[in-house]
Amino acid sequence: MRKQYFFRPSDRGLLAWDVDRLIELSSPLPRHAVPLDSIRELDEPWHGDDEPPTWRAMLEHIRLIDAADLSYPIILSSDGSVMDGMHRVMKAAWHHHGTIEAVRFVRDPEPDHVGRGPADLPY
Repeated sequence: MRKQYFFRPSDRGLLAWDVDRLIELSSPLPRHAVPLDSIRELDEPWHGDDEPPTWRAMLEHIRLIDAADLSYPIILSSDGSVMDGMHRVMKAAWHHHGTIEAVRFVRDPEPDHVGRGPADLPY
């Protein structure tokens, strides 16, 4: 799997969580079926992970959506934001699923990096 981070702006600067660590920390959390209609990112603009929204970039994301494995739960932050699993969300929506399996943090873990952007992190 490719190295990934979840980013969130804050008053401390850009916060970044290592997705591998999020998977490890969320593994004991209970799984729940979450309605796709409750995933707010589906109706927000897509930024393309700090890449320009080109057709080539979109094609790569379509390939990632096609390869997404719905047997793994998505990871939600305490406020319901998708920390990991948007390609799985997109695949579930494409196939007209009403819900997707998810785990959700009650309290978000501390970020792995503060004030560092995507270009500043190890991949």
